[in-house]
Amino acid sequence: MTHPIRLILIVLAVAFTALIGWASVRGDFAAEFGAITAMPWGRVSLFDLYLGFVLYGLAVWVIERDMKTRLFWALPIVFLGNAWSLIWVAVRWKQILARLQTDPNDPKS
Repeated sequence: MTHPIRLILIVLAVAFTALIGWASVRGDFAAEFGAITAMPWGRVSLFDLYLGFVLYGLAVWVIERDMKTRLFWALPIVFLGNAWSLIWVAVRWKQILARLQTDPNDPKS
């Protein structure tokens, strides 16, 4: 049975992907991106977005074991946005929960 959190994450990923598709059809990316980068808070928001991508990449690096898998999940975030991170969290939900469970008497934690 799929964990409810996994289902919610998948629904959010699909909804976000649909929203990206809608914006791609309705908006002018170059003009709108230019307007965003022209504003101080637009720059701050973009910095925040990419900082989140870096943090996501670090989480992927910790959870994933081999280099190919790490790169597969970490690199596309820059192009696919958080729809990609939602999918990764949904796929790796059990492993993420397992990694968060630590024994306070374990010297490694």
